[in-house]
Amino acid sequence: MYGYGYHHDWMFGGLGMVLMLLLLVALLVLIVAALKYLFSAGRPRQGRTALDILDQAYARGDIQHEEYLKKRENLLKK
Repeated sequence: MYGYGYHHDWMFGGLGMVLMLLLLVALLVLIVAALKYLFSAGRPRQGRTALDILDQAYARGDIQHEEYLKKRENLLKK
């Protein structure tokens, strides 16, 4: 009644639309993730710094006072 290709085109056309939307969403997510990575690459990460880690190591007793002072001085020179 509708012709040979009508039913065939409708099924794959609908599925094709869904797949195209999924591909578009995946592409958008990929672009946003790439931009976020590129723009955050130059910034230092939030959280513990080298000085924080050194302070904690000294507080735990992992390093001696002299070693702590030497490493702290080296870190502050940067």
